[in-house]
Order: sequence, then structure tokens, then C-alpha cells
Amino acid sequence: MKNDPNYLSCKKKECKTFQNGKCAVSTCSGSLQFHVVNIRSDIEFVFFSGGFVEPCLVGRSTPVSFANPKRPLYGHLSSIDSTGTSMRLTWVSGDKEPQQIQYGNGKTVASAVTTFSQDDMCSSALPSPAKDFGWHDPGYIHSALMTGLKPSSTFSYRYGSGWVGWSEQIKFSTPPAGGSDELRFIAFGDMGKTPLDASEEHYIQPGALSVIKAIANDVNSNNVNSVFHIGDISYATGFLAEWDYFLHLINPVASRISYMTAIGNHERDYIDSGSVYVTPDSGGECGVPYETYFPMPTSAKDKPWYSIEQGSVHFTVISTEHDWSENSEQYEWVQKDMASVNRQKTPWLIFMGHRPMYTTNHGFLPSENKFMEAVEPLLLENKVDLVLFGHVHNYERTCSLFQNECKAMPAKDKNGVDTYDGRNYSAPVHAVIGMAGFTLDKFSSNVKSWSLKRISEFGYLRAHATRNDLNLEVSVYMLMFQSHYSIR
Repeated sequence: MKNDPNYLSCKKKECKTFQNGKCAVSTCSGSLQFHVVNIRSDIEFVFFSGGFVEPCLVGRSTPVSFANPKRPLYGHLSSIDSTGTSMRLTWVSGDKEPQQIQYGNGKTVASAVTTFSQDDMCSSALPSPAKDFGWHDPGYIHSALMTGLKPSSTFSYRYGSGWVGWSEQIKFSTPPAGGSDELRFIAFGDMGKTPLDASEEHYIQPGALSVIKAIANDVNSNNVNSVFHIGDISYATGFLAEWDYFLHLINPVASRISYMTAIGNHERDYIDSGSVYVTPDSGGECGVPYETYFPMPTSAKDKPWYSIEQGSVHFTVISTEHDWSENSEQYEWVQKDMASVNRQKTPWLIFMGHRPMYTTNHGFLPSENKFMEAVEPLLLENKVDLVLFGHVHNYERTCSLFQNECKAMPAKDKNGVDTYDGRNYSAPVHAVIGMAGFTLDKFSSNVKSWSLKRISEFGYLRAHATRNDLNLEVSVYMLMFQSHYSIR
């Protein structure tokens, strides 16, 4: 109520008790505004006093229903392979019957329908939010594949049905095929969602709204072919309705271009669930909502690692939350995938995951050192050019780095841009890009010699890859470009 000037000045006064013809007790009324999205179930507004520590119920509204709880919503695109000729669309509805995508010049494809239940959530001796008070029915998740497309081309589509309604007509672009000459992509981690009202949530990511608006501007300017969101996706962490809010937030971007993801600790980790890190970070979700909402081109459920080629880049995307130790299934897959890359076809090899190998922030778990010991030699062996991680909520870039030692330093070009010599390969460049929304982490005063650039601002990484150059820049809030660098 503190934001309502009529309440603060008591312009809407009402007398509740009179004594001797005079008002003895009066009240002041005001108004609150809430931003809600269609979560397919009735909503009540409950007024408490006493704060979070000693809440006391004062009043509650009558239930409010959505006009169309079966409406198809939050459609988002992803690539299924490296051809650029097929795109998957995934959306949410309150209706379990198959719906359709109408796209191109009269093509139609029916959706496959799935969902998940409270029984699919993880828990322990202490009930998890996902299994208990954070549960919300996700409705039905629809997914369908648009085929017969052309890479690097623009098409239109709509999704839904005659009985639940249709989305608006949306234009989307396919990514360039693997092996073609050029790719423009955006990458970031740790976005989440920003409330559009004065709500207090268990997790608030204050930078998410400004970052997604900036990315949407890039997409609307036709400057982006695809997006890679590398872990800590929605931060729902067991409060399932928050996935709907996140899908609503990214819709202006994810409905237009391929939105690829990697799994993070806040999607997967839980006690006794098989995750590498024994933490309750997913709130009991254990990767189930993530894999349902964001079907990536993986080999099987709960094996969320994959590779894809777009333009001149081969992307190897791993899960830092699943076993990566030597001779594990994921390790052997990574080894085989990177060894198979044809550098004549895709000269650039980019490795992505969530938890970083290198950061000047403290507080890392011992397992993360083991991750570096196990996987880092594969990066050098296969001449990985660029390594991108999130998890730490800032931006940090290294020299050409291996085993905590700079193997080469970038030179300044005529414009003062750090330029790494990719032709005389020495080691990968690492960058932490977890600055897309969550409250920012400050840097330690103990700066490592391998840390060349550090920015604690909200933003994302923008990349432009040709066959000869990989040019990158960090775009921070208000579109001020703070850091450029190239690998040539």
C-alpha cells in the first residue's frame, strides 16, 4: 500500500464507528495491483498483516478465474539437429487433447502431449517445496516439430486449435546450417524472472527483465540467429507456478529464434537424486520440469548433454550436475563428440556447461575442483577455442588457460580489442557469463593472474562467428558495451 498516494494521504476515508454523532474510528482505503499470468487455475488474493515472521490473515478475495484456462501459451522454439531445416515448438495449455501448429504455406502438424505430476518430484525426510507447498499443476505441455524448412530463413506460424483458441501469428527465423559461413548468437546463464509488481518471492532475479528486453531488441533487429541459456533457467526451485512466469518473460525472444539450454544446479540437484552435488538447490524438481519444458536434442531422459552445429561453430553442451568423472557415460560422450568435430566444416569449437572451472569468487565445493581435473585435459586435447559457464553471477574472462597457468596472452589490435591467436593454439579461453538476472556477485580482491576482465553488471554475451574470426562482446544493462574480444 506504500505506493498508493490515495492511501498514504487517506483521501478515501470511511467512518466505521460513531460516538455522540462524531466519527470515532475511521479507515483509509487504497488499492494494490498485481501482475498475473494464466496459470490455468483460480487465483485468490490474501491480505496478511504481521509480515513474514508472524503473518495474520486479515482478509481474502473471492476466487478469480481466467477466461480461458485452456488457452495455448508460452510457445518457445528449439533446434533438433544441425541442419536448420526443422524446429521444435513447445507450449503450455490446460487442455490435454492434441493441438496443432500451422506454419509456412499451409503446413500443419499435430502436437504430442505430456505432463508431470507431484509424484515425479523428489523429496527427503523434510518435504521439498515441489512435493509439498510449492506444487502447482503444470497443465499439459505440447510439442510439435516443424519440418521442411530452410536454414537462415524466416517463416510464420501459429499454434492452438479451434476449441481452445489460437496464438497470434508469429514470425520466426531458422538458424544457419552447420558448416555454413556465419553465425550470430547470444549466450548467458542464471536469468530467472523479475516480478512486474511489488511481489516478494523466495528468489528474485532483479536483472532478468532488463536483460531479456535488451535481447528482444537484438532479435527484433534481426541481429541474432540463436540463444544459449546455460543453466539456472527459471529459479522456480520447487515453486512450480514460477515456470509459467519465466516462460511468459522469455516469450518475445524464445518464440522467434532457437532457444537452447543447459541444465544447472537449480534445475537438477537434490539429496539422494543422483546429482553430483548433494544440495537441495532444485527444490525437489530434479530436472523433471526443465526437461519437459525444454526438450533438447539429448539421447535420453536425465542425460541432458548434447551437441549441435550452427554456422561455423560446433557447440558441445554438457551437464555439470551429472557424473562427468573419467570413464563415466557423459565423459566418454564428451570425449567422442569433440574428437569427431570436423574443423574444416566447423572451425570453432565451443564448450558449454553451468558450473565453471575458473572463477575468482570463493565458496566452491570440492567436487568442482575434481570437475576441472577430469574434464579440462579433454578441452586442451581437442583444441577447444572457447569455454562458457554460468553459476557465478558476474562476467569474467581469462587468458588462454590450462591448469591455472596462462599459456598465452591476447594482443591488442589497432582498436584496442583483446585478440587471441587461434591459429597458434595454446589453450582455451574461459568466460563466466552468469550475469543475466540473479543478484550480482562481487569480485574478490585477490585477483588471479589468469583473470583478464571482470564486470559485475547485468548483461549477456553476444557473438559473431565467421570461418576466420570469432568476435565477442559483453552487452550490459542499458546497452553499454563494456568488453570486446576476438579469437582469430
